[in-house]
Amino acid sequence: MTTHATAALQALPTAGTDPGRPAVICDSGETLTHGELADRASRLAGALRERGMRAGDVVAILSENTPAYLEMTWACRISGLYFVTLNSHLGAAEIAHIIGDSGARALLASANLPVHAELGPDLAPGVGHRLLRGGASPGWEDYESVLASAPHYERDTEFEGDLLQYSSGTTGRPKGIKRPLRPAPASPAEDMFTLLVGLIGVDGDSTYLCPAPLYHSAPIIWTMTALRVGATVVLMSRFEPGKALRLIEEHRVTHGQFVPTMFTRMLKLPEAERLRHDVSSLRGVVHAAAPCPVELKRAMLDWWGPIVHEYWSSSEGAGFTFITPDEWLARPGSVGRSLMGALHICDDEGRELPAGETGVIWAEVAAGFTYLNDPGKDAETTSAQGWRSVGDVGRLDEDGYLYLTDRASFMIITGGVNVYPQEAENRLLEHPKVYDAAVLGLPDPDLGEIAVAVVQPVDPAGAGPELAAELTDWCTSALARYKCPRRVQFADALPRSDTGKLFKRRLREQLLAETAGT
Repeated sequence: MTTHATAALQALPTAGTDPGRPAVICDSGETLTHGELADRASRLAGALRERGMRAGDVVAILSENTPAYLEMTWACRISGLYFVTLNSHLGAAEIAHIIGDSGARALLASANLPVHAELGPDLAPGVGHRLLRGGASPGWEDYESVLASAPHYERDTEFEGDLLQYSSGTTGRPKGIKRPLRPAPASPAEDMFTLLVGLIGVDGDSTYLCPAPLYHSAPIIWTMTALRVGATVVLMSRFEPGKALRLIEEHRVTHGQFVPTMFTRMLKLPEAERLRHDVSSLRGVVHAAAPCPVELKRAMLDWWGPIVHEYWSSSEGAGFTFITPDEWLARPGSVGRSLMGALHICDDEGRELPAGETGVIWAEVAAGFTYLNDPGKDAETTSAQGWRSVGDVGRLDEDGYLYLTDRASFMIITGGVNVYPQEAENRLLEHPKVYDAAVLGLPDPDLGEIAVAVVQPVDPAGAGPELAAELTDWCTSALARYKCPRRVQFADALPRSDTGKLFKRRLREQLLAETAGT
């Protein structure tokens, strides 16, 4: 590890103290040590400076999960650049919109993603510099050649770069979420995110599993922070339940972050396959991104022990709660108490509701974000008191523990009654014959809307009227009838992001199109 990469060493001190320690081990076989990570990030930052990129400018990253992805983000971080992590499943026009909306002036891409070839000057005219890793393409510089000849970055800004995250677009067009840059240099002790990974015990001796795409906000932030404190990251190219368990055993993984869908996939493996893997090395894991059904969480605690933590937040950082396994066992279903100032539950008119009543969640403390190029969205999500909300719905108990209900945009109004579908979805997912499920509202001439369940069965051959009736009875045995689906349909798969978020708008559009065609 060269001593010229001073800025990288300040951000990634393990590169100086233990440069040979593995930083990233990918299931593809690629690896990167802490020394290599700091060295390559420093050279890439230097190359971007040579190409005119200055603090506050934006770099777009289009890549599959690889160790190089993390050297790209760290290059931006140490040199005061915003980085936009592009969803690799989007089409060229969708990616071009994000590149243009963000104002990105440089694009770092992987040749393994063919869509890069369409992102030339015609579709992405604002991009002045294109670097391609793993192949050659007209109009692109070779990434490895650029790094080989680049100088190390020398600090020339008082700011550290940050993620410019675009929402997943589950309920509409993705929005850019921009925060002010923080002062640099930032050591691990000065990074607010080290407090987050510390909540589950991640430190320099940890081995941290990242099973999710790095283009999502939580995976990239938690993974970069694990590297900052000196941990080794085991990176999955894509989540597969059996492979995740194998990697935990093989690398003696100690920590990781998951989403409830991943828990479901692992629990529904054949028991012999699931239990043959040794997961005793795990010391602390965390999950978020979607409400977790109570019985699913209990099953994970029974399997992995009292190490399963949970938090609630958003890409925007409007509020943050955390709950330990012991707290959750005492308050099943809660996502914890706020660690970032008070939360408020309000009705549709903005009136604050007492403990126990359900309404929209507003946070007094947010991470100082704005929606890029959308002042109307900023105004819509800011209360008269200056609180911020992303539209999540829930309630607080007398002790300040938060319980989530759903997103306000997912509410179904049937016969004048408000129904949040999360309860019925959770109930369906607890059924042994259900692999995945969604509940959403469809138009009805009598009731305005009715709740319809779309179910992916464990055994596709079992789909049919008999299973539909069984699932209806399963729901009504535990929930009030008005909360239960009035119709059950079956699908081969549900449209979800790689982090498990359900694309309800897309699913609803599909169902409406099918209805119109009949």
